[in-house]
Amino acid sequence: MARRTRIGIVLFDEVEVLDFAGPFEVFSVTRLDESRRREDKSPFDVLLVAEHLAPVMATGGMAVLPHRSFAGCPPLDILMVPGGWGTREQVKNASMLAWIREQAEHARIVASVCTGSVLLGAAGQLEGKRATTHWRALDWMREMVPGATIDASKHFVIDGRVFTSAGISAGIDMSLRLVAHLLGEDVARATSRHMEYPYPESDERRIAMPVSV
Repeated sequence: MARRTRIGIVLFDEVEVLDFAGPFEVFSVTRLDESRRREDKSPFDVLLVAEHLAPVMATGGMAVLPHRSFAGCPPLDILMVPGGWGTREQVKNASMLAWIREQAEHARIVASVCTGSVLLGAAGQLEGKRATTHWRALDWMREMVPGATIDASKHFVIDGRVFTSAGISAGIDMSLRLVAHLLGEDVARATSRHMEYPYPESDERRIAMPVSV
């Protein structure tokens, strides 16, 4: 059996729950053969990774146990950085930024959800790239990542190997499109059907934003 594609989703205190749990669900329930859903594993090996192995306190007080620490994490095929209020502290965390840079150097795909895009940008991964984030954080991202082109009209943005999404639930849509990118649209649509979640037919932003944004 071929090695499963290794996805690392980074965790930190005050990470938004659905930012990491949504993509985790998408990748963990993906199957290449729906008729063998209970017998076969996902083609993705999904790891939750944090700076240390201690429980991480997500938004709302959810305690989450990471699978690996930064030091114990193997090279990733896909690096995913979620967002949440904790990104305000993490953009100043030299260990976080160094780990993102190290993993991104060899990853096949680098992705973010919500304000995780600001962390990617702070780690130097969005220079010259198109990207997006939560509608409330668009101005913050423009300030923090001046080398990126921020697209406020998109629910998710794909620029080469870099995938970024708008806020929270948008990470599910982006992840489904990432599955389609890697394994084909039939597999991605079957995954969304299993989740009883509408397949993202369009990349247009679904939430109307205030005129001032």
